[in-house]
Amino acid sequence: MNEKRIACYARVSTADQATGMESQVRVLKQYCEQNQITDVEFFTDEGISGTKSSRPALDRMMAAVDNDEVSSVVVYSFSRFARSTTHLLNALQVFKKKGVHFVSLTEKIDTNSAVGVAIFSILASISQLERDLIADRVKIGLANARAKGKLIGRKKMRDSDLIRKLLKSGLTYRAISIIAKCSHGSVHQEKLSMKREEEAQKKLLESQAQEEKKIQEVTVVFPDISKGEPLKA
Repeated sequence: MNEKRIACYARVSTADQATGMESQVRVLKQYCEQNQITDVEFFTDEGISGTKSSRPALDRMMAAVDNDEVSSVVVYSFSRFARSTTHLLNALQVFKKKGVHFVSLTEKIDTNSAVGVAIFSILASISQLERDLIADRVKIGLANARAKGKLIGRKKMRDSDLIRKLLKSGLTYRAISIIAKCSHGSVHQEKLSMKREEEAQKKLLESQAQEEKKIQEVTVVFPDISKGEPLKA
């Protein structure tokens, strides 16, 4: 069985940031020298944005981790390593599973320490919050787009307005497909879409009614100044 090594990772966004790469590598080397680490391999990505999930050097390092060839991963900073909180957390979970400890020099985080364990838990919470916020923004964006009549998803080739009018008139799928020049499947899909929209509209109206009811039920009591009741701030 091969002896595990230390993996040091560095990244700069553009190819002309040579000094940035040199600075990161120099700090990583100083860390290794101070801790008498000799069995080390450097993984560097130059000219690659941190927003990309796939980076050549990072992919090779993670493959080495997966193959149980790495004992520790040392990075200059979180931002040089991960593209998001979720990405960082996923990587930390892989490291934890493989028994690899993680060190970020800028943030002074070591997952072998008590503080590192606490940071891991905090990141997990932030990551979940990040996912929830993204999901909420997507839902709000889609709802807003639909409200403005914008098309979501693939462009429909069928005449939705005609099909819906024919459905409401009580015609059969066969008759509608002939008139609207579409397949039975398209007629069925339009019927399902119409039903979903009607249900969504119904829920929206019910929600608005409940909100209005709550507002109406709220009773504001004003002090009777004539009886000398003091005003409360």
